[in-house]
Order: sequence, then structure tokens, then C-alpha cells
Amino acid sequence: MAYKIVLDAGHGGEDPGAVYNGRQEKDDTLRLTMAVGDILERNGVDVVYTRTTDVYQTPFQKARIANEEGADFFISFHRNSSPSPNQYRGVEALIYDKSGIKLEMAENIVGALAEVGFKNLGVKERPGLVVLRRTRMPAVLVEAGFLNTDADNQLFDEKFDEIARAIASAVLGTLDLETDTGETDDDIQGEPEDMFYRVQVGAFRNRQNADNLNYELEAKGYPSFIMAGDGLYRVQVGAFRQLDNAVAMEQRLRRDGYSTMLTTR
Repeated sequence: MAYKIVLDAGHGGEDPGAVYNGRQEKDDTLRLTMAVGDILERNGVDVVYTRTTDVYQTPFQKARIANEEGADFFISFHRNSSPSPNQYRGVEALIYDKSGIKLEMAENIVGALAEVGFKNLGVKERPGLVVLRRTRMPAVLVEAGFLNTDADNQLFDEKFDEIARAIASAVLGTLDLETDTGETDDDIQGEPEDMFYRVQVGAFRNRQNADNLNYELEAKGYPSFIMAGDGLYRVQVGAFRQLDNAVAMEQRLRRDGYSTMLTTR
């Protein structure tokens, strides 16, 4: 059964969010939300959007949508803002508290965005935010760079597609869902529904080492991601229902000079 994820484009309608040189946060968040949602839907996720047009919703309405949908996860997209232009830069994720799979997902998202080129400002607790406090499922709020920082806006615009893919891959990796590599697989039969094969290329206690390997793999076209847990950052490629597909990927990585192992979860 597919995961259901509610994606929320922050602000909207009469609430523009942050504004800088005519740029409005509500427009950037809607564009990013729709792009990430499209990738997730193509990878089998049941995506529900709090909004797909320029309309205003209170944070309570957004949380209620997620709760009424019975969603498994809630992800809200925003752009940050600082008191003065070009004062800060970077991405961060906000969660109710640092526990459970929401922490893992938040770390994976900001780590993936750091690989695109953003400064990683980490994961912070914000229990007072309505969309994190009133949702009944794991919830993450992503601040995708500072709207009033020119360098972050340039990165957001020039690498927009890569940013959307990075976020979607981090979400899929956290959930152990099969990533769309562009390869054609036969229909899946005979495997347990919750069995996935993944190719692990490295496991590190230092996040930077994992980031470096993941960036290297992505630069070579591998659908890689980082799984954080048990004090380790595991760099893995793909998540396949068919063992043959995982073996083929492992052989490809080994031909490329990597030491690998197959893992399941």
C-alpha cells in the first residue's frame, strides 16, 4: 500500500510570506511543492496538496487537511528570511521534536540540499508551530534557502530541478521506496510487499564523509541517498523489489570501483 504524504506550499493568497525585490515566498513554495510532488507521484507515493493555486489557508486549515486525509507524513515548504538582505544563507528543517522518523527525514532533506550547494543549517525543534504541533503524523517544515539572500535565490533558480529531485530522493530514501532510475523493470511478483533490496556503498559516523560520497555518486548519475540512523550515515543506491535489479546495480557500482553490499529492510 502506498504512503500518503501531504505536501504544503507555505503561505498563499493574501499572505505572500517573505517578499524581496518583487519576489514572493508563496510563489516559490508552490512551484517547489508541485515539482517535488510530481516526482513522488511518479515513484508510487499518494500525494495530497494543501493548495495547488494561489489561495490563503490558515495553519490550522493546513493541519486539518492532513489529519482528515489520514496522511502518513506532512511536509511544508517555505523560504527563510533574515532582518537584513544577504545577512544569512542556507537551508534548515524544522520539526516538533528531535525524535523518530521525522528527524531522520529532516536530516536527509537538508543533507540532500547541502549537496546541491546550499549551506546546511541543520534541523531545529519548533514545537510552537501549528503545522508541526497540530498534525497527527510525522511533520517536517523545510526552509529552502533565504528569500532575501541573492546567492540562495540564484541557486534556487539555476538548480531548481536538481533541488526538487534532491528533496524527493531524500523522502523516498527515508521511506525505503524504489527510486525512478529510468530503467524498465518487469512486473513484480513473488516478493513480500515490504521487502526492498538496496545497495550500500558506505557507512560513516561523520556526516561530511557520507555527504562527499553521496555527492560523488550523484555526479556519476547514481540514484543515491543517505540513510541516517543508529549513529551512522549510510550511503545507499536505489531501493528495488526485485533482487535481480539490485544485483545489476551492485555490479555496475563494482565495475565503477566501489565496494558494495546488498541490504534489505
